[in-house]
Amino acid sequence: MRFEVRVSFKPGVLDAEGNAALDALKSLGFKASGVATAKVYYIETAEPQARVEEMCRKLLANPIIQDYRISKV
Repeated sequence: MRFEVRVSFKPGVLDAEGNAALDALKSLGFKASGVATAKVYYIETAEPQARVEEMCRKLLANPIIQDYRISKV
């Protein structure tokens, strides 16, 4: 099975890379009101989705400042 895991910052957590991209877009004359970054992992495994959840909690995401979403692909 193949899973897509998308890890992003929780609302209200500073996204320095996203803010830098927003500033750069504005300086180039683009009209954007927000930019957010996310990491995407593709995991090929025979493990069930519950184990992929565990992978996220233990390694891929920091549950204090990040959210994650798991999808089968």
